[in-house]
Amino acid sequence: MYAGKPIIGLTGGIGSGKSFVAQLFADDGCMVISSDEIVRQAYKDSMIKQQLRKWWGGMIFSPDGEVDRSAVARKVFSRPEDRKKLEQLLHPYANTVRERMMQQAGDDPNIKAFVWDTPLLMETGLNRLCDKVVFVDAPRDRRIARVRDARNWSEANLDERENLQMPLDKKREISDYCISNTADADYARGQVRDTLSRILAETQPQSASP
Repeated sequence: MYAGKPIIGLTGGIGSGKSFVAQLFADDGCMVISSDEIVRQAYKDSMIKQQLRKWWGGMIFSPDGEVDRSAVARKVFSRPEDRKKLEQLLHPYANTVRERMMQQAGDDPNIKAFVWDTPLLMETGLNRLCDKVVFVDAPRDRRIARVRDARNWSEANLDERENLQMPLDKKREISDYCISNTADADYARGQVRDTLSRILAETQPQSASP
């Protein structure tokens, strides 16, 4: 709980539509904190850009001087030592921004809960700071279609990336709730409303017996 509001972590497979589900939580009165958005901010930070240039030179920068995220991903994908180094640089920045956002919104009575949309929620241990964790599930063929359309990935690319993460069955097992994100947006919306209602009921302090 933070400022009397539950923290809900989102997890699931790549291409499962976690950001879409996060937006449904936002539509229902939650504040969503997106790690992807925070990383985008981080890559514009002068100190982080300076450190990245020190490590890898100009190869990961676009002609306009901004960080090329695709180039960074290619750089660290097959090199665990570089990936770990990058995570150690970005995670403290993300934690600071996340904490600041929650502090600024903590007293807002219109916010029912905080939702952490974090791709590596369990791999980084952030799930242990959440009151509840929601697993976003989607059929494999739909996940493949999503990453093909959004990221130009093949099925093999998806498998390679997911093999670097905790297995999906383990993520589902650890999670408190599961939302099925199919092609039916209204179905997902109904699940989100039901899940949020249950979480709020479970996390509110129980009044003392007379």
